[in-house]
Amino acid sequence: MNVVFDVGRVLLRWEPDLLLGPLTGGAEGLAAFHAEVDFYAWHFQQDNGRGAAEAVAAASAAHPAYAPVFEAFYERWLETIPGTVPGSVAVLERLRAREVPLYAITNFPGAEWRKTVPVYPFLDRFRDVVVSGDVGLTKPDAAIYRLLLERNGLAAGDCVFIDDSPPNVAAAKGVGMDAIHFTDAAALEAALTERGLLG
Repeated sequence: MNVVFDVGRVLLRWEPDLLLGPLTGGAEGLAAFHAEVDFYAWHFQQDNGRGAAEAVAAASAAHPAYAPVFEAFYERWLETIPGTVPGSVAVLERLRAREVPLYAITNFPGAEWRKTVPVYPFLDRFRDVVVSGDVGLTKPDAAIYRLLLERNGLAAGDCVFIDDSPPNVAAAKGVGMDAIHFTDAAALEAALTERGLLG
């Protein structure tokens, strides 16, 4: 059986407000920023392959008061990742020790992925990682799951997919994968043990 991980909020913490808060002047400024800017919709376009320069230019034109915020966000990207999700990397390494084939599918801007991997070297040890920003596809589009399968000659029924997003989990099941909704490392360990992947 192959195990396919999501990365953000499964293996890595991703907390953009840790950076956006200081950039917007604290709690009140952050609330005002989110009230005006649909930040996650904006960022999702970078997950889907739009480059940071184009994204910053578009957002700065639409919300000129926040131009410095947009300009700083991808320059200081690593400040949005304060570490790993507690316990998850240990589960990953236990699977690796058992020689379980490990893959990943992540919604992640391509340039930012390449900044992140050197800081968290375990990300470079998957057999393959489909990075949405590099392929122009994002979860929960079924095509991104099929791309991983086709690229690696895998059968969907031989894969277990792990993600914190229920729509992404549902999409994986839709292409024929087994799938686990991630809530925390202890629950993940239990789910993998039930499947005979950990003991």
